[in-house]
Amino acid sequence: MELEQRVADLERRLAALEGAHRAGPRLDAGDFWALNGLKEQLSELGAADGGVLYTGSVRLPTGEQYAWQTGAVTDELLEDDWAPVAESLAALGHPVRLRLLREILGGRRTAAELAELDEVGTTGQIYHHLRQLTGTGWLRTTGRGRYEVPPERVVPLLVAVTTARP
Repeated sequence: MELEQRVADLERRLAALEGAHRAGPRLDAGDFWALNGLKEQLSELGAADGGVLYTGSVRLPTGEQYAWQTGAVTDELLEDDWAPVAESLAALGHPVRLRLLREILGGRRTAAELAELDEVGTTGQIYHHLRQLTGTGWLRTTGRGRYEVPPERVVPLLVAVTTARP
């Protein structure tokens, strides 16, 4: 009987673990480890008005992996001139450009591959969008007409998309 009970207990624990894995992280107060760590660091820095942190660990469909983190204190952010970031944010404000970025992250890396997609426009329009994204640092060329999102921009791009989701 003891063995049956132990097996039943193990099955319940396994089911709970598998269920938690499928559901993703819980967002209750106990799961805000990054936020709590940020608060501790801000306190040590004497940043009374707080700050922001964004971080990510990403594996793309192409197998590439990126881990990235940055933060800033509130005072600095509110005192900075925000005008220089307008062009970069504007580059993300077009649905075709967002689609091109998503496709490039997914492995389509050349203008020819991107031109095969539906609803992205003519080759000339695609090149216009690619120039906008390259000029603002969201893309770079890697030779032979290939494009990539620079490694230091992968997580910030996904953060930007995440913050804009309803």
